[in-house]
Amino acid sequence: MAKIVIVGVGDDGFDGLSESSRAVIREADWILGTTSALAAIGSAAGHARRVELDPDMTTALDQTRQALNEASRPVLVSQGDPLFYGIARFLCDRLGKERFEVIPHVSSMQLAFARLKESWEDAYLTSLAERPLEVVLERIRTAEKVGLFSSDRHPPAKVARALLDRGIDYFKASVCENLGSPDERITTAELADLVGLEFHPLNVMVLVRKPNRPDRRIPTRGMRLFGNPDEAFAQSLPKRELITQAEVRAIALALMDLRPESVVWDIGAGSGSVSIEAARLAPRGMVYAIEPEPTDLALIESNAEAFAVDNVRAIPGRAPEVLASLPTPDAIFVGGTGRQVESILREAWTRLAEGGRLVVNVATVDGLATAHTVLKQLAGGSVVEVRQVWIARGIDQLDRVRFEAANPTFVLSASKTGIIED
Repeated sequence: MAKIVIVGVGDDGFDGLSESSRAVIREADWILGTTSALAAIGSAAGHARRVELDPDMTTALDQTRQALNEASRPVLVSQGDPLFYGIARFLCDRLGKERFEVIPHVSSMQLAFARLKESWEDAYLTSLAERPLEVVLERIRTAEKVGLFSSDRHPPAKVARALLDRGIDYFKASVCENLGSPDERITTAELADLVGLEFHPLNVMVLVRKPNRPDRRIPTRGMRLFGNPDEAFAQSLPKRELITQAEVRAIALALMDLRPESVVWDIGAGSGSVSIEAARLAPRGMVYAIEPEPTDLALIESNAEAFAVDNVRAIPGRAPEVLASLPTPDAIFVGGTGRQVESILREAWTRLAEGGRLVVNVATVDGLATAHTVLKQLAGGSVVEVRQVWIARGIDQLDRVRFEAANPTFVLSASKTGIIED
């Protein structure tokens, strides 16, 4: 059974390949690739049949099938690493991995980060040729570093303009053109300075967040009553990923069984996502957001203003000590317990009004065990509900969807009367 060897080629073309890769190309009887990839190898395989792959992926798949059926030594040349936003994964998924061998080249993304002397293991890497601009922009909002393959439709200047229009102005930008070729060029500037510039189509855009710059929230017009996207809330560094996820937040608020006049405690409020949505569900009540970190207290107030809620009070201090001065709550959410989970839950339960609901969100198995044991003791013989919430969100890749899983989390809930209402 014939196999196609997929060879990655850089901007330095045939001369930049290893000797083994050059030998594969010289011996090929069919050479497939995009116009630019075929141009990169020049006339190295002069006797081979050259097949320019069609931009339509279905047609390109048929061309590859034909090569597998008719060629003895078919080779497909692909720029950079064929398995990094390249064609290799698409072909392997549809024709079978056993029909291919892959010889990667250093990708332009790797070269871009190397030229800038930035690590890339913690970067958000994507291509605007594969994903909608709006989706990418909102993912950039909360990133530390970004590596972006731009596209003809969305060149760096347009991306910079779109970021600024959404208030995402806290990145230093670099555009790396023609990496590995004699006319390589790197431009590092503020996003605003990129707006009027033009770049070669072969470019990588790298964004690095400026030190200690918090996210800017997305506009709140038309936002939901609760379960808003995580990006709707300004969040602090380095704790951004600790926000109660939208799906978990929606479950927790439902379990709190809020009424329009409810008094709510949000213990360990962070940037205030639960507090603000609780305030919207209890517009005639009051929400007390307990948080010890001054930076987060400022974010709670900023987010409350952005969501136009005036019934959230940011309470500086640590639970359980600060709880004694607060009004009796009808519902309590505990989201930041640390090592004091037992003392916090006991004090919260003592202060909770009869018929009130207590909901706890913990992220570790140890925290789950402790919270469950304590709540069972406090609730007596009544039921303590426990849920594991494991969210995976779909991400478009080529013409398919893959799922990116968030860390699992646990939600516990109990009623002080011992009655759990569905």
